[in-house]
Amino acid sequence: MSEAGSKADRKAYMPQGIEWGTFALILVCYGLWLAVLVLLPAQSLALTVICLGIVAALHSSLTHEALHGHPFRNRLINEALLFLPLTLFIPYGRFRDTHLAHHQDESLTDPYDDPETNFQDPIVWTQMCAARRLLLRLNNTLLGRMLLGPLMGQAAFMAGDWRLAWRGDTSVVRDWLLHALGLAMVIWIVLQTPTPLWALVAGAYIGLGLVKIRTFLEHRAHADCHGRTVVIEDRGPLAWLFLNNNLHVVHHLHPGVPWYALPRLYRAEKNTFLAANDGYLYRNYGQVFWRYLLRSKDPVPHPLWSSKG
Repeated sequence: MSEAGSKADRKAYMPQGIEWGTFALILVCYGLWLAVLVLLPAQSLALTVICLGIVAALHSSLTHEALHGHPFRNRLINEALLFLPLTLFIPYGRFRDTHLAHHQDESLTDPYDDPETNFQDPIVWTQMCAARRLLLRLNNTLLGRMLLGPLMGQAAFMAGDWRLAWRGDTSVVRDWLLHALGLAMVIWIVLQTPTPLWALVAGAYIGLGLVKIRTFLEHRAHADCHGRTVVIEDRGPLAWLFLNNNLHVVHHLHPGVPWYALPRLYRAEKNTFLAANDGYLYRNYGQVFWRYLLRSKDPVPHPLWSSKG
């Protein structure tokens, strides 16, 4: 995709003014969360946990929209709207900073410079103990990523942040303190409802597990940076829950385009996007589940790392 074409597409699909639909969806998300907390426990705690998980996954998708500049052009307003951490575990500021670092496309799948990759340096891989390698192999199946991925990702994320804080990175400390404030507010709200705290935690974990479906094969090892990013042409409930981020190469090439414009942009330039990502395409999430629920899509050690030096 040429630079001129990219700029033209951005201008055509970028929002003009406030995105009231996205703003309304944020309010609906919080409203659903409160309704689940208040109304469902009397009916079924299992249903309560499942619904909390779905709402948490939607909130995660909306958080992703906010850090890319939606629904308002003002960053502070967007961050205030998504301040309450319904997924409980990850500070907004840390997600913002690491995700924007992930958008340096030339570093995608880099075991050191891409903060969202699951690939390992092959040399480091050979030095790991057998138990850790087994866990990473299990985490490389879709079922393993959904069940183990939130816990393993959280452990690695917090260990990395602890190292940064220990070295004096005050921004990391600030973001965790703000997160603690938001988390305290969430816990206080839940304590005013019939929902037990364990159900809140279980729902948040399910929400993160649902998000792992989206991130499972978003990026592959490929010599060209744009060839690393997937398109999943799903238009069902998961695509809606992920706010069309399954059209992932479209998002990476045009990160400022809002979620509701991604399908239209993809339809208009489908051949261009598939040429850019070298045909890295799945028709729907059913195809992904069928192929990879119990099988790895990629090896854990980066298969091209030695050639990259």
